[in-house]
Amino acid sequence: MAAESRTQKSLLNAKVNTACYFVALAVAFFTRKVFIDRLGIDFVGLTGALQSLLGFLNLAELGVSTAIAYVLYKPLFDGDRSRINEIISVFGFLYRCIGFVILGAGVLLSAFLPLIFADTPFSLPVIYFGFYAFLAASLLGYFVNYKITLLAADQRNYVVTGYFQLTTSAKVLIQMALALYFKNFILFFAIEILAGIANSIILNRKIAKTYPWLAAEVRLGRALFKKYPEIGKYIKQLFVHKIAGFVQFQITPMLVYAYVSLPVVGIYGNYTLISDRVRLFISGILDSTTAGVGNLISEGNRDKIISFYRELFSMRFCVAAIFTACIYVLISPFVRLWLGDSLVLPDLVVALVCLQFFLVVLRGTTDQFINGYGLFYDIWAPATETILFIVSAMTFGSLWGLPGVLMGPIVSTIVIIHIWKPIFLYAKGFRLGVWRYALLFVRNLLAAAIAIAAAFALGRLIGSALDGYGWHHSWFGWLFDAIVFTAIVTTLSLLTFSLLAPGFTTFLRRFVNKRFKK
Repeated sequence: MAAESRTQKSLLNAKVNTACYFVALAVAFFTRKVFIDRLGIDFVGLTGALQSLLGFLNLAELGVSTAIAYVLYKPLFDGDRSRINEIISVFGFLYRCIGFVILGAGVLLSAFLPLIFADTPFSLPVIYFGFYAFLAASLLGYFVNYKITLLAADQRNYVVTGYFQLTTSAKVLIQMALALYFKNFILFFAIEILAGIANSIILNRKIAKTYPWLAAEVRLGRALFKKYPEIGKYIKQLFVHKIAGFVQFQITPMLVYAYVSLPVVGIYGNYTLISDRVRLFISGILDSTTAGVGNLISEGNRDKIISFYRELFSMRFCVAAIFTACIYVLISPFVRLWLGDSLVLPDLVVALVCLQFFLVVLRGTTDQFINGYGLFYDIWAPATETILFIVSAMTFGSLWGLPGVLMGPIVSTIVIIHIWKPIFLYAKGFRLGVWRYALLFVRNLLAAAIAIAAAFALGRLIGSALDGYGWHHSWFGWLFDAIVFTAIVTTLSLLTFSLLAPGFTTFLRRFVNKRFKK
C-alpha cells in the first residue's frame, strides 16, 4: 500500500470526523428543546434509559471488532483477498452468534420492563415498542453491518462515520418534524428502525462498490474460525481489557455519591460532560491514524514505526497540553455563566478533572501501537488497574472527599497506562530499552510545562489589564478570554514543542507535505 495513500486516508478520516462532530452537536442542540417541549422531559428520559439498558447488553461484543481489525491489517497490506474474505466470514459468524445472545438477553430483559418503568407515565405498549425498536436497530449491526469493520481496518472509517452521521441527522430532523406536527411516541420509535435499515442499505452498497471482490460467507465462518485460532485468543484477552474499562467508567459516579453526596454527582457530572465532549472531539481527529498505524506495523520497517510513534506521541502530547490548559482556565467561568455560582467546583477538583482528561487523551498513541502489535495478553494489567482504581478511590475518598475519589482513576491510569503500557510496548513491540520512552516523555513534558506556565503568566497579565471593563462576567468576556488564551497557549506550545520535541517538528513537516517520507 502506498505511503501517500496512508496519509491521505488519515487526513480524510480526521476531516470527516471533525465535520460530523460539529454537525451532530448542532443537530442535537437544535432538536433537543423541541423534543423536550413537544414530547416532554419524561419521554426524553425514557429514551435515554432504554438506550442505557441496551448499552449493557452490547457488552457481549467487547473485543471482537478490535481483534478482527488487528487480524485484518496484514492481509490488507499484502492485498490477500482470499484471507480477507475468510476473516470477514469468521467475523460475520461471530457477530451473528453475539446478535442471537443479545436478542435472547433483550427478550429476557423485556420481561422486567414493567418493573423497571413502574413509575413512568407511559403505557406498556409504548415502552415495549421503544425497547424493541432500539434493540432491532442495534441488532442490524450484528446481522447486517458486520462488514463495516473492513472499512475501518482499511483506513476508510470516514465512509462509516459520514453515512452514519447523514442518516442520524436525517433521522433526528424527521423525528423533530413529526414531534411538531403529530406528537406521537410510536412514530418517534418507528423512525429509529427505518433509519437503521436505511443506514444498513447505504453502507452495504458502499462496501460492495468499494470491494466488489468481497464474498464473505457467514455459513462458512464456524469452520474457518478453527483456521484462525488467534482470533479467539485475542477476543478473550480484549474482553478482560474492555470489561475493566467499563467497570471503572460505571463505578465513578457511585463512589462520588458514596463519599460525597448525590448533588455533587450532578455538579461533577456537569464538568465531565464538558470535558468528555472535548475529549470525543480530540479523539475523532487523533484516532483517525489507528488503522494507519496497524498498516505501518504490517509493513515491518521498525525504524519507520518507532519514528512515527515519536511523531504521534509528541503531537498528541501537545494537543493534550493545549486543551488541558484551556479547560482549566475556561471551564469554571463557563459553568458559572451557564448554571450559576453554586454549581462551580473548587479549583483543586477542577485541576484533578483536567489531569484525568490529560492522561486519558495522552494514552491514545500507546494504545494505537499496542493494538497494532496485537499486545493484548497482559490481562493482569486491567485487573490490577481496576483494583488500584477502587482501592485508591475508596482510601483517598474517605480522607478527602471528592478530590480523594478522583485520585482513584488518576493513580491507576498513571501506574498501568502511563508506566506499564509503555514498558510493555517498548519491550515486546519495539524491542527497545524503556529509557528511550522516559527521555521522550520528559522532553515533551518540559515543552508542555514551559508553554503552559508562560501562557498562565501572560494570561493573568492580560486579564488584570482588562479587569476594569467587567468583561469576565459576561458571555462576550468569556468568549474573548477563550480566544485570547487559546491563541497564547497554542502559539507558545507550537514554539516549545518545535524546539524540544523533534518528533513534533517531523510530524508538522509530514502534515504540511501530506505524505509519508520514504
